[in-house]
Amino acid sequence: MPEYEFLKVNREDKLTLITINRPEVYNALHSPAHFEFEKVFDDFRDDPDQWIAIITGAGDKAFSAGNDLKYQASGGDRKRSPNGFAGLTSRFDLNKPVIAAVNGFAMGGGFEIALACDLIIASENAIFALPEPRVGLTAGAGGMHRLPRMIPAKQAMGMILTGRRVPAKEGLSLGFVNEVVPQADVVNAAKRWATQILECSPMSVRASKQSVYRGLDEDSLEAAIATEYPARKALNESADFIEGPKAFAEKRPPKWSGA
Repeated sequence: MPEYEFLKVNREDKLTLITINRPEVYNALHSPAHFEFEKVFDDFRDDPDQWIAIITGAGDKAFSAGNDLKYQASGGDRKRSPNGFAGLTSRFDLNKPVIAAVNGFAMGGGFEIALACDLIIASENAIFALPEPRVGLTAGAGGMHRLPRMIPAKQAMGMILTGRRVPAKEGLSLGFVNEVVPQADVVNAAKRWATQILECSPMSVRASKQSVYRGLDEDSLEAAIATEYPARKALNESADFIEGPKAFAEKRPPKWSGA
């Protein structure tokens, strides 16, 4: 496995655990970190043995403070992956699920990383915000578009226009957080969700993820249902499509091949 300067990457069977490792700057990201993320997600996407990923932050204060503004202000390289912030926010070809284990501040781009994940598990001390207007910027890594698709528009606008900070429990009530747990348990809680997903066919999971997100972009429910999704076609032609019903009929756990 490659060595990274700004990330820690561990593989636990079919799970890839990615830790943003810049605690000295609250896990803020600069250009070199973005390109490390690009490599990690390319490898994760292409590895048939890796079925699910979790992202978290090093230390006990921050998931990610977002863009490293001090690095930017000092004239540091501003290049970014074509797949967006953390090589993820503009990556629309990743059908494998990704979980954010938010262990503290998720500010600006840090919140946008979490929003680009499929599930958000938050520690009790987690704080979410899109504060870009307070520093003359906008949440251009998807936050302005993902958040209003996940929660009521007025609530999203209340966060986006003010940059206000939202604690984990409010995030849960608004609907963009799946579960709130004690800080020490956040990664284990994310792994618990991952374990439940791994009990399912990876082909079914990928077909479901692709169908949900692409279907939301259709003009109507009828169009979404009628659309043909490549990952669903792949599922229908897979060994898993046969193994699932066979295991059910034989009253045994299925043996998923992911192919």
